[in-house]
Amino acid sequence: MALSARKGIVATAAALLVLAFTPGVAAADPDPRIGLGGGWLDAEEAASNIERLAHVDKPAGSFDPANPSNFSYVASDLAFKGNTAFMGGYNGFTVFDVSNPSAPSLLTTVVCPGGQGDVSVYGNLLFMSVEETRGRVDCGTNPAVGQRFQGVRVFDISNVTNPQQVAAVQLCRGSHTHSLVTKPGDTENVYVYVSGTAGVRGDGLAGCNNNPASGVDPSRWRIDVIKVPVADPAAAAVVSNPRLFADETGKIDGLQNTPPTPQHPSGSNWGPSPITSACHDITSYPALGLAAGACQGNGILIDISDPANPKRIDEVSDPNFAYWHSATFNNDGTKVIFTDEWGGGTGARCRDTDQPEWGANAIFDIVDRKMEFRSYYKLPVPQTIQENCVAHNGSLVPVPGRDIFVQAWYQGGLSVLDFTDSAHPKEIAFFDRGPLNPAALSLGGFWSTYWHNGQVYGSEIARGFDTFGLKPSADLSAAEIQAAREVVVAETNPQHQQKISWTQSRATSRATFDQLARTCTSTITGNRNGVLVVDGVTCLDGATVRGAITVRRGGTLLAIDSTINGAVASSSAAALHLYDTTVNGAVAVSGTTGSLAVVDSQLRGAFSLSGARTPGFASVVAGNEISGVLSCTGNTPAPINVGAKNKVRGLAVGQCAALD
Repeated sequence: MALSARKGIVATAAALLVLAFTPGVAAADPDPRIGLGGGWLDAEEAASNIERLAHVDKPAGSFDPANPSNFSYVASDLAFKGNTAFMGGYNGFTVFDVSNPSAPSLLTTVVCPGGQGDVSVYGNLLFMSVEETRGRVDCGTNPAVGQRFQGVRVFDISNVTNPQQVAAVQLCRGSHTHSLVTKPGDTENVYVYVSGTAGVRGDGLAGCNNNPASGVDPSRWRIDVIKVPVADPAAAAVVSNPRLFADETGKIDGLQNTPPTPQHPSGSNWGPSPITSACHDITSYPALGLAAGACQGNGILIDISDPANPKRIDEVSDPNFAYWHSATFNNDGTKVIFTDEWGGGTGARCRDTDQPEWGANAIFDIVDRKMEFRSYYKLPVPQTIQENCVAHNGSLVPVPGRDIFVQAWYQGGLSVLDFTDSAHPKEIAFFDRGPLNPAALSLGGFWSTYWHNGQVYGSEIARGFDTFGLKPSADLSAAEIQAAREVVVAETNPQHQQKISWTQSRATSRATFDQLARTCTSTITGNRNGVLVVDGVTCLDGATVRGAITVRRGGTLLAIDSTINGAVASSSAAALHLYDTTVNGAVAVSGTTGSLAVVDSQLRGAFSLSGARTPGFASVVAGNEISGVLSCTGNTPAPINVGAKNKVRGLAVGQCAALD
């Protein structure tokens, strides 16, 4: 039970109820995503708890008007540097100014064919994956002219309106995707882990061969590690070819070598086949010294404390997974989401006949550097046979205290899920368009959706570039969204995670309150006479309590827009939060173990705060009027006022001396 919406305790928005979809069972209320009208640039749209702020069509020369699904012009992954977004593609990349997310503007387009064209940025360098045989070193558009290129390009983007290629590292299987890996303390070099999934090239590049696993140094069953000196990117070169799939005997193809069953559980042929000879995506988390590899037939956990020499430390498989595609850690590195790209991204795999564990996410807890399965999550609404749909790329939304993921599902649109409880993930927002072609399955939809500095951005394969803003709801409050928006990073890259920390603010404090408010075990909204003893999570919402309140060990008191005619005493409570509340009596709080905030309230008596141990965030005492003495001692961390001074008519002493 949660507090009702009063003064924004959990800001709500008018939104349709999203029901979990069970194949073959009709939902009580039709999901608005069902039955959307189709079209290339005029498809109908449906959204819940998120709004599209802007859309920019692909620029001229970046699409085929006669065939919007033309694979040669597919838009692929996104990367960000400050207020600049880079959208990769099979024909090159496009650069946008997103300083105003509601009106992004095109800066330039770089024509450089080769696919997939996935991009990452590091300082003034942009890296681009190339795997197709039509790629040429000079970015030429005639595949029969010039030197063939398959590998990783490096561009100087110090002038984002005029990127210049400065290096091109040739590789035996090209680069389907790549991942940036940094080493804490080393600012002179950046490493690029390359996932090559194409066949071994046959044009005579030195060192390349198609030998079997038992042969001499085969070019398969490995990844490539490129070391890039930041000051001299032209010197970028391969420094190792780790055999991450070897078993304890040294057999290099030591992971899943055959599909778990002759056919996929759906009864169809496997597609792609879950045989581990390469990784598709590797997501690095340098601050934790970890990476997660989605490697065709297996998900693996990797120690990257030495970036040039990564080591596999755990592996998992799943009989429902056709193709381990990508991975995302939660912020504290205790969970990882793997995606299954059943059908390779071009198939309709979200039909009402498809089970929720097929083409889905698998969520694992990481316990003692081992992965333990907890649940599946799949888009909870069926899509049509005209829509390619399967789990694809996404990122964390940095809401403090929660694990929230925004994810692309191709023509299934985008879905925002809360996996804080890894065994029970829940969709909390979505956006969807109707099919690109209502008459036939045509390639389109979101390749990726990422959070960057306050907004969600989407790369739409056939349509272009989208920006989105999250909206407050019962599942995500205005304060939680604001707290996420206060996180500003220099760069955001696919397959590279950085440790997020929050500067304590009114928003972060209120976000904690809103999260606790969803756990109320007892809610008081009217008058209550007599002493109140709090054991569980007691919530006062517009209440008047005529009597003293005692919060016992382990209890939680949350109050907003309320009046307490009596003293408040709290000893070893889990949490105590007072917002816009009047207390006609003394407030004595000691030994709080979780979180504490007294904000914008009137305390008509003394206020003492002692012995709080609130890990992660300091106690917040902000914007209050306090009639008596404000005394704070022995609190760890010391209380803060997040820039909102208190009016103290008595003395402010101890740790709170500077809070008035």
